[in-house]
Amino acid sequence: MTKPMVTCLWFDGQAKTAAEFYCSVFKDSKITSVSPMVVTFELNGSKFMGLNGGPQYKFNEAVSFVINCDTQEEIDYYWEKLTADGGQEGRCGWLKDKFGVSWQVVPSMLAELMSDRTKAERTMNAFMSMKKFDIEALKNA
Repeated sequence: MTKPMVTCLWFDGQAKTAAEFYCSVFKDSKITSVSPMVVTFELNGSKFMGLNGGPQYKFNEAVSFVINCDTQEEIDYYWEKLTADGGQEGRCGWLKDKFGVSWQVVPSMLAELMSDRTKAERTMNAFMSMKKFDIEALKNA
């Protein structure tokens, strides 16, 4: 019997604060358990564990979470929420939230645009100059 995988995020004493923040950003979310060392939570059906492991390890871009968005409003929402209070904008839809976790806020139609041989290069050139994705600019590329 297979069991769902759980993503463990290592925090320096901020696991509960982070879980509360993420649950406020993602609509279909909840904290499922809290202890001094571990907080478990779900974001849109994906299971996470926040571990208060200490200062030894930091997040980096080697791991990121992709949020596929159907509309510009969704992109704007996640971009605003996740860059608030000390988050950092990156290029090509990447950002870091205030805890240092990397996210990619991506239009769900990007793969379709990139698979069209006549538009792929223009699309890539357009998004390489963007921080937050602009769906209309991608469609018009």
